[in-house]
Amino acid sequence: MRGALFGPVQSAAMRRGAVAALASAALLLSAACSGGGEGDGGPSGRTGSPAASGGSPPPASPSGSAGLPPAKGSAKVVSTLSEDLKSPWGLAALPGGDLLVSSRDEGTVHRVDGESGRKTLLGSVPGASPAGEGGLLGLAVAPTFGADQLVYAYVTTTSDNRIVRMNYDEKRPAGQQLGAPDTVLRGIPKGSIHNGGRIAFGPDRMLYAGTGEAGDTELSQDKESLAGKILRMTPDGEPVHGNPEADSVVYSYGHRNVQGLAWDARKRLWAAEFGQNTWDELNLIEPGKNYGWPEAEGQQGKDGFVDPVAQWKTSEASPSGIAYAGGSIWMAGLRGERLWRIPLSGKNAGEPLADPQPFLEGKHGRLRTVVSAGSDRLWLVTSNTDGRGTPQPGDDRILLVEVE
Repeated sequence: MRGALFGPVQSAAMRRGAVAALASAALLLSAACSGGGEGDGGPSGRTGSPAASGGSPPPASPSGSAGLPPAKGSAKVVSTLSEDLKSPWGLAALPGGDLLVSSRDEGTVHRVDGESGRKTLLGSVPGASPAGEGGLLGLAVAPTFGADQLVYAYVTTTSDNRIVRMNYDEKRPAGQQLGAPDTVLRGIPKGSIHNGGRIAFGPDRMLYAGTGEAGDTELSQDKESLAGKILRMTPDGEPVHGNPEADSVVYSYGHRNVQGLAWDARKRLWAAEFGQNTWDELNLIEPGKNYGWPEAEGQQGKDGFVDPVAQWKTSEASPSGIAYAGGSIWMAGLRGERLWRIPLSGKNAGEPLADPQPFLEGKHGRLRTVVSAGSDRLWLVTSNTDGRGTPQPGDDRILLVEVE
């Protein structure tokens, strides 16, 4: 099973990315020690959050919405679907309503019944090498799942980050229902921090991936590297017609660490990105554009770079997953321990948004992944067992949230 995961490199660009990652290894320890990871400042338990201590959380940083009426919305947890998950990271919905959830540190995938919450171990992903912020990360279900039963995963190995796919066969014995991983794309630089990891199929049925710069900031501006990018590829891992460069899967660049990807009702791609010390970002993604890192962080108006549509202090967000529901982007915050609503309805690219709104501040700890559950509902995954949170009995959880 391990042979399929460690086959030949697919392209020269990927080889250069892997070499760059090794060459920058000396920088990783320094980056890790200086912060800049998922929720800078170390563990922040729920008892220490503004909501839990009785204070009011600080407002979102200005996003260009001055003069607009305050947005109105709500988000309420209506039930807990599943508990006692260990380092959950990726979440993907199966046809019929059940969920697949990955464990970053254990390298396993479970199926969670969408009604009862019952967990079934499907198997582990050979080659996953958890360390720091890496391991078994994002999951995606192929849009052709009914015909091919393919599940995709973003995996940190001993040498790189890569995307693999596995056949899911319910007829196999429990714990062995995932087939041997077939490598779709390899050569994404890895690090102890900033591995990105979110994958998703877009409205065009192509596969997108958010990557990090693995602690080497220069890779974000290097178009030959797969680090610090949003990638767009066919389900087989090949460049797509319409990509900025015909022979490359690089779709946008100048990113620091992208862990959130979602499309709105207009099929526009949005991405959430970790900042360093000052600003976390929500970006509207256009092909071939440069989103600034490391030359720009937040809204700076520098020539040649695309400013984020909204920004937050890193203490308020540290954003991971995002989802679209009810005319808004919903963004899960790790260090911020809250769910952000960013209204989009009626807005065009470049126009100001209504002010972002925080919900669930401090009530469920660190929030990792959010996925649409249909119309006005979301699945929300907590992340308190990832080594940076303060686990409570029952952590981690999948919560059902009603929003408007």
